[in-house]
Amino acid sequence: LQVFLVEKAGRRSLFLAGLMGMLISAVAMTVGLVLLSQFAWMSYVSMVAIFLFVIFFEVGPGPIPWFIVAELFSQGPRPAAIAVAGFCNWACNFIVGMCFQYIADLCGPYVFVIFAALLLVFFLFAYFKVPETKGKSFEEIAAVFRRKKLPAKAITELEDLRGSEEA
Repeated sequence: LQVFLVEKAGRRSLFLAGLMGMLISAVAMTVGLVLLSQFAWMSYVSMVAIFLFVIFFEVGPGPIPWFIVAELFSQGPRPAAIAVAGFCNWACNFIVGMCFQYIADLCGPYVFVIFAALLLVFFLFAYFKVPETKGKSFEEIAAVFRRKKLPAKAITELEDLRGSEEA
């Protein structure tokens, strides 16, 4: 189902929608936790926000980076790029898992404000810097990063790496 959704809607739009949904869910969790002592029904708001957070993660930031990393790099550096991305992913998961309880004790009901702020930064970065890779070749994606049009003769990776020198 996810592959069909990614191919239909596009990687970038799903990624941005997932980040924004997670951001709104993190804010809703914060509001629910802050107002829990005043309104008992806020526990339901927090539960719904948690479920929505997970759903939006599974639609966007969970699977989409793996598609994008695989499409941003050509065959040569792709395995190394995926390895680095995997390491960063699991290292960050480990850090969040190990530190969350301490941060929650320190911040109290405002713990998810940190996540909301990071999600806002991630959203802005993705909005301004991450191109749509759906249906594009490596050369087209590289041209987007160079902010130039793709030349009439598609350049090879080796020529691209050497720049203006002869390949």
